[in-house]
Amino acid sequence: MIRNVDLMRHLGDAGRGVSGIFQDSRSVIPDGLFVAVRGSRTDGHRYIAQAIEKGATVVVCEEIPSGLNPGITCLQVSNTSEALGILASEWYDHPSRKLRLVGVTGTNGKTTIATLLYRLFEQMGYKAGLVSTIQYMIHDFAVPATHTTPDALNLNRLLHEMVSAGVEYAFMEVSSHAMAQKRASGLKFAGGIFTNITRDHLDYHHGFDDYLRAKKSFFDSLPEGSFALVNADESHSRIMVQNTRATVKTYALKTMADYRCKIIEPGLDGMLLNIGGREMSTGFIGEFNASNLLAVYSASMENGLDQEETIRQLSTLGAVPGRFETLRTESGQRAVVDYAHTPDALENVLKTLNRLRRADNRIFTVVGAGGDRDKGKRPIMARIAASLSHQLILTSDNPRSEDPESILDDMEGGLQKEERKNVIRITDRREAIRAAVMMAGLEDIILVAGKGHETYQEVKGVRYPFDDREVLREFMR
Repeated sequence: MIRNVDLMRHLGDAGRGVSGIFQDSRSVIPDGLFVAVRGSRTDGHRYIAQAIEKGATVVVCEEIPSGLNPGITCLQVSNTSEALGILASEWYDHPSRKLRLVGVTGTNGKTTIATLLYRLFEQMGYKAGLVSTIQYMIHDFAVPATHTTPDALNLNRLLHEMVSAGVEYAFMEVSSHAMAQKRASGLKFAGGIFTNITRDHLDYHHGFDDYLRAKKSFFDSLPEGSFALVNADESHSRIMVQNTRATVKTYALKTMADYRCKIIEPGLDGMLLNIGGREMSTGFIGEFNASNLLAVYSASMENGLDQEETIRQLSTLGAVPGRFETLRTESGQRAVVDYAHTPDALENVLKTLNRLRRADNRIFTVVGAGGDRDKGKRPIMARIAASLSHQLILTSDNPRSEDPESILDDMEGGLQKEERKNVIRITDRREAIRAAVMMAGLEDIILVAGKGHETYQEVKGVRYPFDDREVLREFMR
């Protein structure tokens, strides 16, 4: 196991057997291997002594500590995060090599595409796995999601469980954090999908170029024999695959591509599409969802599925929780819940609603911005929401450690005097949603954006139960 890691230097027996691999010193058991990972909040090197006290006999680190017990094996590597992925993959007997693993990356659309691929393959008789923001699925067994992309140990454990359950295909969201932190190191991907890239996570990455490089590194790492499926309507697609060894394929609605889709009839209750020369009805709404469905179809073709059956099954798939999820009362009042928490995503949703609404339909938008995240996007999101809504209610999202009022101040700072005429702020999210329902007429559309599928609101380190959909259902009655 240890032989497969590129060692700079080692003390002790590099071929020594271990009882398990750990990156949390508190979890170490006797004869365990501890990997000192440098994280964004803490440095695992500070806990080497604690890991040894708990029974670790092998330590993987970037800096060998002084005064180390001669009975401890110490392995020095250039990047412990990368080493952890390789070791974890080896420990779980390389599960990614025993199924077809497809990664989905981009700013928007990852969850929808990965989830729909999982559902589609399950409906077509295959055992499939899913690693997404909303949940992890091992065939028909659900596991609560902790991260969009789990750490390398948990990820390989999850894939190992999929292999044990007979899973043949697995679909996984690959976040920019995961690539920057080498969580996918050691995995073998059968293919990768790129959706788009716009401003996001700039509180973590050092600017947009750093964010783009993190996404691109996924395609750089794809092996020969895999496929790289990219959105040709997105200007950064060419950059994403310029150094990949994978076979590049494209999909698009607006430009020439290997896989094409055309919206024949758009509507607020669904669309009629032409995909791959075949007509297909779907309950999904909007151009961005047409692009997502095309990506699912294209990836299915790259995995060798039958075209006719794929389109037939694709037409039966319903909305992903919190992704343009529509709620409608018997009286006709309509609300949309969407996870849109970036300027681009919010603009896409609002432009879609504006294109599809009748002239007498108004749009009431409820939106906030998360605390402890990129502050620069707050005024941009407010400006977009104000310009594309008839009434905007600024409210709290997940304020985390920040003062919600300060977040709303940042958002309001992006509005001109004229734009503020149809903007109010109600910090309490529940009251903001209630106000939107009370103000909107039966023919109007309510958009509640930012939290989507989430069932909590995080305030000062505590997660309180909160679900936009449940609150809407309560007041829309």
